[in-house]
Amino acid sequence: MRTLLLTKEEVSRLICMKEVIDAVEEAYRAFNSSQVQNPGYIGIHLPEPRGEIDFKVGYYEVKEVISMKASSGGFANNPKLHGLPSGMGTILLFDARSCALTCVMDGSLITGLRTGASGAVSVKALARKSARTIASIGTGNQARMQIRAIKEVMNIAEIHAWSRTPDALLQYKADIEGELGIPVVISDSKKTAVEQADILITATRGKGELVQADWIRPGTHIVAIGTDQRGKQELDPEIFRNAKIVVDSAAQCTEKGETWHALNGGVIAYDDVHAEIGEILLGRKPGRESEEEITIFDSTGMAVQDNTTASRIYENALEKNVGTFFDFFER
Repeated sequence: MRTLLLTKEEVSRLICMKEVIDAVEEAYRAFNSSQVQNPGYIGIHLPEPRGEIDFKVGYYEVKEVISMKASSGGFANNPKLHGLPSGMGTILLFDARSCALTCVMDGSLITGLRTGASGAVSVKALARKSARTIASIGTGNQARMQIRAIKEVMNIAEIHAWSRTPDALLQYKADIEGELGIPVVISDSKKTAVEQADILITATRGKGELVQADWIRPGTHIVAIGTDQRGKQELDPEIFRNAKIVVDSAAQCTEKGETWHALNGGVIAYDDVHAEIGEILLGRKPGRESEEEITIFDSTGMAVQDNTTASRIYENALEKNVGTFFDFFER
C-alpha cells in the first residue's frame, strides 16, 4: 500500500467549510453511537516562552480509519527564531484493517477548520433561530474561523468584538469586513461586547474569568472554545449555574474544559451536564427548549473530528488525483 502526502496548500484546496461542518456532525453522531474509540489526549507544556503540543488519537470503527494528530500552539517566537508558524499540525491516517499508513497531511488547517465547524454545529443545535448578533471575545485565527463557520448556518447581522490588543482588534475588523462583508463593532470593553450578544464566542488563551455571569443576557448561546487544558479559563463559573450545559465529550470537558472550573468550584454537579452534543444531534436529548434559556457549548476538541475531516480530505484527494504518493513500507 502506498502512502499519500498532502501539503497545506493541497489540503486547503480539497475541502470547504460546509463539508467540514458535515464531517464534524458525523463525528459527534458516531461518538455517541459507540462507533468510536477516542482515548484521552496527551498535552505537553514546554518551558516558556514556548507553548504546548497535543497528541490526539481516534479510531472510527465504521470507516476502519485510525487518525493521529500532533498539534502545537503558543510558540510566539517561532517566526523570528525559526522561520516557522507559531502553531503547526500533522495528521497521520491508518487503514485499521492492516494499520498501514495511508496518508500524511498538514494538520494546521484541519484543526482550525473543524474547531470552527464545531461552533457552527452547536449554533444549529442550541442557538435561538432569531439570533443575529455575535460577540467575539478574542480576535485571533480561531475567532475568525468561528465566524467563517457560523455564517454558513445563520445570517450574521453584526459582530461586537473585543481584544486586549487594539491593533489586533482593528485588523480583525478590517479582515472580517473585507472577507465576509459582516459589520464589526469595536467594543471598548468585554462587558459592552457581551451585553449585545445573541451568540457569544470565547476564543482566547485566557487564564482567568474573562466573562462575568451578570453580563449574559437571557437567551444567549455561548460557544466556549479556548479552554482545552487545565490552567486555561474564559468564563465565570457562575454562568453555568442556571445554564443548559452541552459538551463535546463529558470525559474531557469535566477534566480539562471550561466545565471543570464550574465543577471544581462547586457551582454545578456532574449530573448538571445536560448532554454531549452528539446526543442532541441523534435526537436522544433536547436542544434549546425556550427563548430565554442560556446555553453553553463547551468544546475541548476530539480526535474523531480530525478523523472524519481528514478522511474526507483523503477521499477528495484520491478522487481529484491531488498529492504525492511514496512507498513507505517494503514487503
